[in-house]
Amino acid sequence: MAVEKSMASSSLVEVVDRILDKGLVVDAWVRVSLVGIEILAIEARVVAAGVDTYLKYAEAVGLTAAAA
Repeated sequence: MAVEKSMASSSLVEVVDRILDKGLVVDAWVRVSLVGIEILAIEARVVAAGVDTYLKYAEAVGLTAAAA
């Protein structure tokens, strides 16, 4: 009887690893208005990254103080 390797768990681990390594940004902005009156406004920004990735890019754009 052949043993099959489950690819679902390893592929999920690979996706999470890539997101934490490279980073992921989701930026959404929704505005609903009726007859010129704003009914609903939603603004969301989601950033997912590993600590090393965040620190590398945050320092590049000036969000953190450079280590002396």
